[in-house]
Amino acid sequence: MKAWKILLGGAAVVCVGAAIASYSLRAGPVAAAAPSGPPAMPVPVTAVIKRTIPVYLEYSARTESIREVSLQAKVAGYIQSQPAADGADVKGEELLYKIDERDYRAALDQAKAQAQRNVAALGYARSNFNRGDELVKTGFLAKDNYDQRASTLGQSEASVAQDSAAVRSAEINLAYTEIRAPFSGRLGRNRAPVGTLVGGSGFTLNTLVQLDPLYVTFNPSERDIGVIQTARLASKVVAKVSLPDDASADYSGELTFVDNGVDRTTGTITARATVPNPKFTLLPGQYVRVRLHVRDEPDALLVPQVALGSSQLGKYVYVVGEGNKAEQKIVTLGPTDGDAVSVKGLVETDRVITGNLQKIGPGSPVSPIAQKEASASDVK
Repeated sequence: MKAWKILLGGAAVVCVGAAIASYSLRAGPVAAAAPSGPPAMPVPVTAVIKRTIPVYLEYSARTESIREVSLQAKVAGYIQSQPAADGADVKGEELLYKIDERDYRAALDQAKAQAQRNVAALGYARSNFNRGDELVKTGFLAKDNYDQRASTLGQSEASVAQDSAAVRSAEINLAYTEIRAPFSGRLGRNRAPVGTLVGGSGFTLNTLVQLDPLYVTFNPSERDIGVIQTARLASKVVAKVSLPDDASADYSGELTFVDNGVDRTTGTITARATVPNPKFTLLPGQYVRVRLHVRDEPDALLVPQVALGSSQLGKYVYVVGEGNKAEQKIVTLGPTDGDAVSVKGLVETDRVITGNLQKIGPGSPVSPIAQKEASASDVK
């Protein structure tokens, strides 16, 4: 009986040992396969660029014509012809409208004829006076007759002067029958067809606007006034003008006017640039964007704008830190230059992460890929 108990105890020990061995065999491989950490995320990186960049102030603006006039007739008459068509581009002194001139030419001829008669009368009065001047000295002519001849001479001279003024007035009225362009520009819509009786009532025949150059008027805020004035004192301020829907249309002019007071209601000041428009591609009243080049910023540190992120602390970028781990750096933004923006808070040796930003955080392991080597699949 005692031997039997010994045999059963030995069998129990063997079973327990086998169970422990089996558990050790299973637990050993599982412990070895445990992961050591998340895999490194491939990220495209780019170097910080250091260079001098231009600094601009940008505003919404409207184009304005430097000169715009309403064409009206100075003298009354019927429109005889319109040599320049509606909407035509005309030169200064070009004939735009012709008024029937017959009445005014007849008035000029009459004034000239009257002047000729009075000139002849003046010649007779002058010679008669000259003879009387000799006769009165010898006593052959009474003093009263001599004075009468002098009076007649004076009246003749006054008549000739009056006739000369009448001829000049008739010539001016005749010239007014031709309405010419006071400057180069573009005509608008005609309002006086041939045969229309015009003149003396303020009736507008057409409008003429100057298209080259144009004004571009905008309203800087009062906080920008000091920057603009400083730039004007240093040199001329270049103004770049572009159309909102056509980035390829670029016009260059110069800031030529800043008003002398700030609008108390809006806190802005009126300013304008003068922009050449030789091809007449800009028209008065258009909405445009204007950029003023106010200075250059040397040694600016630039990063792609796509690398920026936002948080409650402000703008930040991720850079490749020690041990190839993502490091978040808070930055202060400066002027932009195309797709890049200048920042403060980085150093020139930083490698900025530009992709896969949503998949990383501070301390995340990363595998840097140079920007030019990064493929589209790396940044999805």
